[in-house]
Amino acid sequence: MTIAKAFKGTFFHAPVCGQIEVLRDVLIRCDSDGRIVDIVHPDTPGYAEAVFEDRSAARLETLAHGTYALPGFCDLHIHAPQWPQLGKALDVPLEVWLQKHTFPLEARYSDLGFARRSYEGLVDDLLSNGTTTALYFATQHQDATRLLADICLEKGQRALIGKVAMDNPQECPNFYVESTDAALRGTSDFIDYVRGLKTGRIKPVVTPRFIASCTDAALEGLGDLAKRCGCHIQTHCSESDWEHNYVLERHGMEDTDSLDRFGLLTRHTVLAHANFISESNMDKISARGAGIAHCPLSNYYFSNAVFPLKRALEKGLRVGLGTDISGGPSASILDNMRWAVASSRALHDGVDARLHWDNRGLRGSQIDWRTAFHIATRGGAEALDLPVGAFEKGRYFDAQLIDPQAKAGTIRLMDDLDSDEEVLQKIVYTASKANIARVWVAGDRVAG
Repeated sequence: MTIAKAFKGTFFHAPVCGQIEVLRDVLIRCDSDGRIVDIVHPDTPGYAEAVFEDRSAARLETLAHGTYALPGFCDLHIHAPQWPQLGKALDVPLEVWLQKHTFPLEARYSDLGFARRSYEGLVDDLLSNGTTTALYFATQHQDATRLLADICLEKGQRALIGKVAMDNPQECPNFYVESTDAALRGTSDFIDYVRGLKTGRIKPVVTPRFIASCTDAALEGLGDLAKRCGCHIQTHCSESDWEHNYVLERHGMEDTDSLDRFGLLTRHTVLAHANFISESNMDKISARGAGIAHCPLSNYYFSNAVFPLKRALEKGLRVGLGTDISGGPSASILDNMRWAVASSRALHDGVDARLHWDNRGLRGSQIDWRTAFHIATRGGAEALDLPVGAFEKGRYFDAQLIDPQAKAGTIRLMDDLDSDEEVLQKIVYTASKANIARVWVAGDRVAG
């Protein structure tokens, strides 16, 4: 066993949904690829010798006392080109937001200078927020989408990226629509480009924006392409009343069934939102092994409903969190953990005070912060089928260091009041970007 890097400190993770594990004063040892090969606890024979060996070899990074390492966050739904409008145009319906604000912005990515300025800012912002793995929708533009892959590779982020397919002239504006051939050929060319980078850190994704933006010919072709290449797939699914009802009217079935018949519902599919999925939809998604990107903050603005997270988890669905930049006005998974808890409570309790409590909510829908932390880390990793999201042998050391004493930080701890688990609870509820002192991907520092 060859050790290339080692980290000593206190680590929090949630390998099992609803359960927190505290690794206090452990030594985590990694190989040259950044994979964890050994976790040595203080009470393990040989611990002191291993620490001495790693320190003597100048490969040990000791985390400061009073700081805590968490797994890096997995963000399962990001519209990369929308980062410049983060926090804007949140007061209109989804279909208006797309046509009036979002599609014109995305069309600007034909300008590579604009694309570079935006994408570099986006990746820096996400890394500094602790997001080590990002699943990106890009645009129709081949050159700009390749540039996003190059920037992620250069800055060290683990990224899954899709050139967006949009060939339906009835739902796409004339300044931002492509032919079916361009949608399919462009997706195939981008897959070849990413695989030519010869790195496992960047992966291509087949990306029909959503059923409304694609013709049946494009959906069928993308399904065939995904089967041939074995790539990840991402799309929107039953997001809002408008989008859900559009598919019912056009195809006579719900999004889940329609995507499945085109071969777009697989073990490597991530469905964004899925607020309106039925019990039978959940069963089919579970049977196919697909994942869901739960975007609780964005859902409050554009989805008209709360995703039934607890019910999905009880059915065994793979669920992670997504910021949905810029449908959600925050680039932080921390914010979305908090909104995941809050929205589940709203679903549980109900929101219309005119109704009697017995009839106001959907009982049994509430989750707690432990579940939110799990789906932000290990849950998201499982949805993507990636070996990250927890501090375990065989997984990459993708991590972030939380400093509660950071000068501009927002965490307030008291040693005589806060247990280890309560420290993590305070991190989940009160930490901010200022508290994220350092970020690593595969053992390499990428921020801080």
